[in-house]
Amino acid sequence: MSKKLLLHCCCAPCTSGVVPQLIDNFDITLFFFNPNIDTEFEFNRRLKTMEQYVDEYFKHTGKKLELIVIPYDHLEFQQTAMFLDKEPEGGARCSFCMKLRLDYTAKYAKEHGYDVFCSTLSVSPHKNHQHINDLGESVAEKYGVNYLPNNFKKNDGFLLSVTTSYEYKLYRQKYCGCEYAKSHIDPNEEFMEILLSDKEPKELSRAKKK
Repeated sequence: MSKKLLLHCCCAPCTSGVVPQLIDNFDITLFFFNPNIDTEFEFNRRLKTMEQYVDEYFKHTGKKLELIVIPYDHLEFQQTAMFLDKEPEGGARCSFCMKLRLDYTAKYAKEHGYDVFCSTLSVSPHKNHQHINDLGESVAEKYGVNYLPNNFKKNDGFLLSVTTSYEYKLYRQKYCGCEYAKSHIDPNEEFMEILLSDKEPKELSRAKKK
């Protein structure tokens, strides 16, 4: 019997690059806990895309994925992040954000009998996988649950996330989630969305070159 894995999912596109790397070895439950997302509208948009991914994955593979959703509560993130508003992207605020989500995932995994947990976060080329693993190991020790170290961007994990998003026609956001990251968006850069179009998006071309 496969070990039960609780997989924290930051968004559907990242999840699409991670699930195929784990599905043959684990019984996966997707865990959508993201209080960092700046508005409830954006939270619901990303959640709807997660549900779309689960449906499309079943249509393409015949494999069902369970999805657990923790209701939106931005205050949980903002009450600490507001004191880190001057931090650069990738700094202390981002570290807090990742630890907040990993901590809650570890706690849930322990309370609900999962064998191991991890997150899709490391599939992003903008995230330091070793730092994520250090945070994961820290909260795993705190709750007495196993953490799965990972670097999902390896073996073309990011490319897989982009190509699958294109194939499944998933919405791809252009910022991690919080209002601080959103303020750093280049207004001249196109939104990273996969539209219902036959035209290959620029981000797919960029990912293939990585």
